[in-house]
Amino acid sequence: MKERVLRWLRCPQCRGELTLKVSERTTEEVMEGALLSSCGASYFIVKGVPRFVRSDEGVENFSYEWLRHRTTQLDTSVRKESEETFFTRSGLTREDLSGKLVLDVGVGTGRYADVAEQSNAEVIGVDLSYAVDSAFANVGRRPRVHIVQADLFHLPFLPFTFDAAYSIGVLHHTPDCQAAFRATAAMVKGGGKLGVWLYHGYREHPNSIRFYRGLAQKLPLPLLYLLSHGAVPGYYFHKIPVLRGLLTQLLPTVSHHPDWRWRVLDTFDWYSPKYQSTHTYDQVFDWFRRLDFEDIRPLRDAVSLVGTRRHTAPQRTTEKRNGKDPHPVAQS
Repeated sequence: MKERVLRWLRCPQCRGELTLKVSERTTEEVMEGALLSSCGASYFIVKGVPRFVRSDEGVENFSYEWLRHRTTQLDTSVRKESEETFFTRSGLTREDLSGKLVLDVGVGTGRYADVAEQSNAEVIGVDLSYAVDSAFANVGRRPRVHIVQADLFHLPFLPFTFDAAYSIGVLHHTPDCQAAFRATAAMVKGGGKLGVWLYHGYREHPNSIRFYRGLAQKLPLPLLYLLSHGAVPGYYFHKIPVLRGLLTQLLPTVSHHPDWRWRVLDTFDWYSPKYQSTHTYDQVFDWFRRLDFEDIRPLRDAVSLVGTRRHTAPQRTTEKRNGKDPHPVAQS
């Protein structure tokens, strides 16, 4: 954790400022320590990540998959799939990101924080799962990236803090997607942009994915992960016309991504989440509208939209109060 992030962090319980107590540090990062609130709450910094939750309860599947697929979806010098997906599904541009403070809701292993940071944004990536450890290893030591483990419904920031925010494929995995959207939107300041991508509800897959998800929820995660490797040969079987129709009707849907590791990851990701909802453009457009967003644009990858918060929304500042530094550091 970089000390600079203290200017934005707040206690999720009282919204007060936090004092840093350092136990172990490197040149750039506080690796172990605590964040102390005047209300008496304290939050540990573990392995370079401030932890505003005590566990990953409810999202254990994401901890399981992202610790095993830490680099699977990261872009390389020859593959830019995450970059293409980010701009297609968030609706944000490099101009929207450059020089801006940006919130990544559901940072996972940092694949999109990587893209935003390379667009010259200062990114704070939040996740409830232990994927934050993978994200920190991948991108967390970069000067403009901060990784935080926190609950979306109790974010450790003040409202109207961020110039932009995005959430791609995350909000529909919460108990209440609309409430998760509201919590994310609340972080965006007037004139700031918000982009989201959610599962669409326009058609039901012939395999009835809900039926197979119901079965999958009863399986231990290691067994479900093992079964997800069926996507490896399944990719080739679906290329055979005589088998394609039969497999579609009888077997669960599997990912057809050309990278076999990605196929396993995607398939596990489809069936393992505890919560999973679907939505329509009209529904999400109305969410934006009700929260004072304008210039709301549907994007071509359903369901994805981007909007701009009206300039009448409050603006937050981080100036010193009464000439005192609001972010004191306690000596260890």
